[in-house]
Amino acid sequence: MTQSPWQPISPPKPPRPVKEPLTRERIVDAAMRVLIEHGYDAVSMRKIAQELGTGPASLYAHVANKGELDQLLVDRASAQMHLPATPDPAQWQEQLKDWMREMLRVLRANPGVARAAIGQVPLGEQAMSSTEKLLAILKAGNLPDQAAAWAADLVPLYVTAISFEETVQNASAWTPADVERFVVQMRTYFEGLSADRFPMTVALAAALTAGASGDERFEFGITVIAGGLAALAVPE
Repeated sequence: MTQSPWQPISPPKPPRPVKEPLTRERIVDAAMRVLIEHGYDAVSMRKIAQELGTGPASLYAHVANKGELDQLLVDRASAQMHLPATPDPAQWQEQLKDWMREMLRVLRANPGVARAAIGQVPLGEQAMSSTEKLLAILKAGNLPDQAAAWAADLVPLYVTAISFEETVQNASAWTPADVERFVVQMRTYFEGLSADRFPMTVALAAALTAGASGDERFEFGITVIAGGLAALAVPE
């Protein structure tokens, strides 16, 4: 029908913006943002769908369930690890400690990933690659096969537990002054215990409450692990 000359001309409707297609990468991006900003407990399929402006059902075409999403988060973090390409038999203990330091660095940069990693075997490509390099370092130290295999479970479990503990502690929003005050109170409590019932605790009160920052304790742990594994090495 021809428009009358006195009728206003309607402006053309702007085209609808093209919606970015949903992909597994976008889902992991959104999940990682929620994880870092709000913590592990906030990560759910419903929350991720809200972040992406879609419904939860749309996510299941790309991610099977929350368990698989956890695997993807761990794999994304694993990709950030910088590890030596070649193990050095002469330096394998130091390389092992560097591997653990690097894993802790990545977990600290992605708070909440440690919670996603605990209780599961990381099977993503990037996570498997970091495990492969860990095994290569352990075998460069001439460890028996079974010792190397079990160590590949023990080592990341220790680092993950340290990171998870730090995440829990950081959630309390304590200041350094709060931490120092708590340490002093705990030391005073230990020193005030019955020396008859807790002689070692009383005697070691200062040592038990030292290294509150965590880094010294972590370094002690990785030194013990590396030294203990070295004791299992098969002599040349």
